[in-house]
Amino acid sequence: MTRESVLKDLKERFKADIVEVFDKSDKRVYIEIKPESLVKIANYIFYDLGARFNIASGVDIRHHIEILYHFTIEDINLLISLRVRLPRENPQIDSLAHSFEGANWIEREMHELLGIKFKGHPDMRRLLLSDEWPEGVYPLRCDYKEWDKDAIRDRGV
Repeated sequence: MTRESVLKDLKERFKADIVEVFDKSDKRVYIEIKPESLVKIANYIFYDLGARFNIASGVDIRHHIEILYHFTIEDINLLISLRVRLPRENPQIDSLAHSFEGANWIEREMHELLGIKFKGHPDMRRLLLSDEWPEGVYPLRCDYKEWDKDAIRDRGV
């Protein structure tokens, strides 16, 4: 397996699912995919290509919510980041928690902090925020407004 063969395989196999490929460097590639294609592509990268799931990261880009799923194929020193863009008004995507346990807690975190709904997730209870934190208030959203007039938020959430 080589870097070139992996990228060629992904581009051909998932041609209809890929929006864009950004070949950043010899060690890193970003592949933007359609949100509905996430599970099948992530499972292929994880199980068939033998990649390690590193982490996922979410961010509010103002016009949409973006999630990056980071995988490493260690044998060829390649980091593949799958990018999905979700609508801000109703960000939801299929969960990867049933595919690999490593997705469980990070999906809970993104749900809590950004309001992303992970369809089919086995346990969406809170992980970080206090029980007093109001539902529907997401502290990592660009439009976040302080809800607690007595709060001193100089050390994060």
